Formats: sequence, structure tokens, C-alpha cells
Amino acid sequence: MNDLRFRLADDTDLPALVRLRDDAARWMLARGITGQWQPGELDEDHFRRIMASGEVWIAEADGRPAGAWELWWADEDAWGPQPPVAGYVHRLMVDHAGAQPGTGRRLLRAAEQRVAAAGRAFVRLDCLAGNAALSAHYVNDGYQVVGHKAGKQQPGGVPKSFTLLEKVLQVGHEG
Repeated sequence: MNDLRFRLADDTDLPALVRLRDDAARWMLARGITGQWQPGELDEDHFRRIMASGEVWIAEADGRPAGAWELWWADEDAWGPQPPVAGYVHRLMVDHAGAQPGTGRRLLRAAEQRVAAAGRAFVRLDCLAGNAALSAHYVNDGYQVVGHKAGKQQPGGVPKSFTLLEKVLQVGHEG
């Protein structure tokens, strides 16, 4: 298996992040997963804004982007006001054309480790309420469904309903 190297994304990664997001959207659509992501929804400005307020991580294998994710330290639109006890993973993207099997899980583990290293006890994420297969994937990976959010505003799109999931982390320990 190719070694993955994780690092914070910077402005030079913006075109690759947009490509990863658009390719992941096309991959979903090709598998009948509609209503979640559409190509062209997010541009470089979106990722630039996230870098300014949170973190965007990129994973590289053999010098090429293999995946990426956003890590937020608050997500009031989905979770409401919360104490600073969690990190919120968004837009977990894998280069399905070139990445090794299991890359998505490795990206999620790296995100969980980053949240735990920040001293936060939970990692939280959401997925489209109608995507039962993705919800089941996260549940099988140790996440619990803890709620639903109807009408969450989307960047450049209509509001959608989401399933809210969280996982308890071992803070201060390698997971």
C-alpha cells in the first residue's frame, strides 16, 4: 500500500481541492448517489474561506493528491451552539481513480487523530439524510447517529436534511 502523507493544504492546493471535490461528486453520481454533491458547486474561494477559519487537510501518495477533508472547530448550522468539545469533519474526498482501497478510512483516522490531539473528545460529521449506505458505513466505523438536521443551508445550493453522527475519541491517546 502506498504511504500517505498528510499535511495542511495551502493556496497552491486550491485547484487540486476543487478537482478532488468535482471528481468525488461525479463518482457519486455515477453510482446513483444524487442530491449530495454536484460538480462545480465549490470553487477555490470556498476552500480558501475554510482555510481561513478552520483546517483543510490533503493526503498525498507518490506526490499526488489522494484525498482531502475539511476540519472545522464549530458547526452551529448543523449542531447548534456547542461547547468546544468536538472537531467537525466535512467534505471527506478520495481520488477514486488513483487511491488505494481503504484510503477514505485512513483519511478519517487522520482527522480523528488531529481532533484528539487538539484535546477534543468527539469527532462529528453529517451526511445526507437519504444516504443510508453512507450512514451505515460510518456506524460500522464506530460512529453513532445522534440526531438529524432538517434544512441545513448549503454553499451555493438549496437547504438539505442531514443525519448527524459522532464518535467518542480517546483524548491524549493514539487511536
